[in-house]
Amino acid sequence: MAKNRISELFQIDYPIIQAGMVWCSGWRLATAVSNHGGLGIIGAGSMHPETLEEHIRKAQKATTKPFAVNVPLLYPEMDKVMDILVRENVKIVFTSAGNPKKWTPFLKEHGMTVVHVVSSSKFARKAEEAGVDAVVAEGFEAGGHNGRDETTTLTLIPAVRRATQLPLIAAGGIGTGPAMVAAMALGAEGVQIGSRFAVAEESSAHQMFKQRVVDAVEGDTKLMLKKLAPVRMMKNHFFELVSEAEERCDDADALRALLGKGRSKKGIFEGDMEEGELEIGQVSSIIDKIEPVSAIMEELITDYRETLSMLQQHSPF
Repeated sequence: MAKNRISELFQIDYPIIQAGMVWCSGWRLATAVSNHGGLGIIGAGSMHPETLEEHIRKAQKATTKPFAVNVPLLYPEMDKVMDILVRENVKIVFTSAGNPKKWTPFLKEHGMTVVHVVSSSKFARKAEEAGVDAVVAEGFEAGGHNGRDETTTLTLIPAVRRATQLPLIAAGGIGTGPAMVAAMALGAEGVQIGSRFAVAEESSAHQMFKQRVVDAVEGDTKLMLKKLAPVRMMKNHFFELVSEAEERCDDADALRALLGKGRSKKGIFEGDMEEGELEIGQVSSIIDKIEPVSAIMEELITDYRETLSMLQQHSPF
């Protein structure tokens, strides 16, 4: 792939970014992606501050390539996290789930490249006003926490492209080379891939979770918990409990009590396939194997190039 604004911004070989996913994105996954030419991300959302510090230090020993940290801005110990990012000399930070205006100036003052995840063109404009260096536009197909508007990636990317001149990364439903080509055609300059890397050998997710994703078929995921924070999850016993609660029109407090603490850890990290919250994207239905990052990256790049060549040779126009 030729260099573009995203690969130049992060100083990486390919504009392929691994999403910062809770319970999946530790230092092993992040450094594997970075060492194979993409940008790996450590997901701080499921880590205590001291755990995040440990993962950053291990990543610094495992790679000389750029890597990033994803920080959900609703994190309860944000001051401690920001101190760690500065102290450990983190160079790239992806923020999500909150207002970027509060922390972007602080991160920029300390020389960090800042990227914010958005689910609409409105929020993309706000991120640009906050001074971020790039945005990730994440469509409705994505796993984990999601936008309330349910805008699909096919619609979201060109809308955000019109709304801002910032370097644009597409996310949501992207897990193959052809999907990468489609995202670039819509105006993206890079892609963020979650589900495909969530089941990589280097992912810290439980083996049973990875196998459940590989076994998934169309319709196995749905966006739920819209009264709290919308999240796409796989169907299991916990999903049915949530579905029944929403059919009863339970209020946010009742849903919060049902969710409790540690549901995603129980499912993704500990392997409880019935009582855990199994967060994954719609693209899970076309993921058919658990494999190392090296194989995933090679296939993505090869299929991207072959798709481009095919389109050039067989264009009907």
